[in-house]
Amino acid sequence: MPKLKLLLATAFLSAPTLPCSWADTDATILKHISIYEKRDAYCAWPAIARAGNDDIIVLFTRTEEHMSPNGEVLLSRSTDNGQTWLPPAIVYDTPIDDRESGLTTLADGRLLTHLRSVRFGASTYQDLPDTAYPPELIARWSDYVEKTEYKTATHLSRAWQTVSDDNGISWSTPAPGVDSIHGGIELQNGSLLVASYRDDAGNIGVHATSDPETPWQKIATVDCPRPATIRFGEPHILQLASGRIIMMIRATAKPYDDASPLCHLWASYSDDNGATWAPAYETPLWGFPPHLLQLDDGRILCSYGYRRDPFGQRACLSEDGITWKQSDEVVLRSDAANKDLGYPVSIELDPGRILTVYYQPNIPAGSNPATHPPDPNRKKPGILGTIWELPTGYD
Repeated sequence: MPKLKLLLATAFLSAPTLPCSWADTDATILKHISIYEKRDAYCAWPAIARAGNDDIIVLFTRTEEHMSPNGEVLLSRSTDNGQTWLPPAIVYDTPIDDRESGLTTLADGRLLTHLRSVRFGASTYQDLPDTAYPPELIARWSDYVEKTEYKTATHLSRAWQTVSDDNGISWSTPAPGVDSIHGGIELQNGSLLVASYRDDAGNIGVHATSDPETPWQKIATVDCPRPATIRFGEPHILQLASGRIIMMIRATAKPYDDASPLCHLWASYSDDNGATWAPAYETPLWGFPPHLLQLDDGRILCSYGYRRDPFGQRACLSEDGITWKQSDEVVLRSDAANKDLGYPVSIELDPGRILTVYYQPNIPAGSNPATHPPDPNRKKPGILGTIWELPTGYD
């Protein structure tokens, strides 16, 4: 299998500890860390997995701004259970915009990426509101997407996947795949499953394959009601020890409003390996998008961003993955400078000790308010993390 070899730096970057003063949660916040930041880079949308050698792998997008036309996917690695992080390596970079990455860990130790590349047209920037970005930035991007290399890369604009059999050091040649914002799962029967949403307007599609080197087949659709008021997307799935598969789904109000009261997470479940699903139902959890994790003690953790005041990151615990209570919500961060944040993903470092990784500006609340258009010299979001312990009230 052809490989794209990456050179990893040999020196560690220590993860700086950030101040901890969050009295509005029962969780024990051990420390906040910075995994990667760069003054002129907009870093966002992380995915997380534990490799076969026990390293923790985080993928994320580095670009200029949220709507820039030329993002790239980077990989950060921790070899000491999340305490320090190697400098990131570029793992996927095409002539167009590479802006999404998910990770699936396979039982045999391989890692599977779910990537998505987008080729923007000039109309993309012509249709943006005048307050979206400074005119000079829009003009530069509009010129960029008119370059021959960019305009002729239509074939790259789709979902892709790569496979690593050496813990993410090298990756196979990209092959067509299915987009999955956080990644999929390997079922107990050995097949692979992902939930997607861009190929089935208004609903969530479920895709399966016996191996990442064989084509994916769509096997089910999850019915999501109220299409006139809510746009559903960015689902994540998890198979419980019982065999049941649960799904959480982002809901965003139409027209787009990420602070709307309608932005509750929705849920569904399957008891036949994803062939059929219960109709999606609304949960009391407000925020998005979801990431699911079954903990060592059997409980299910759902992590999500919180884009209304106080801005930050949250999580919730459930005994069964079906019933969720807002009273069981844990506030991980409530100090973000603005709502340009979220997409938290979690991994259990040790029983009861969690690392949650997300993106947000690494500055105090009130020091970097959201602006329209955003100031290009502002502090842009970085990839941050919180190491925390489960609330004592859940013992």
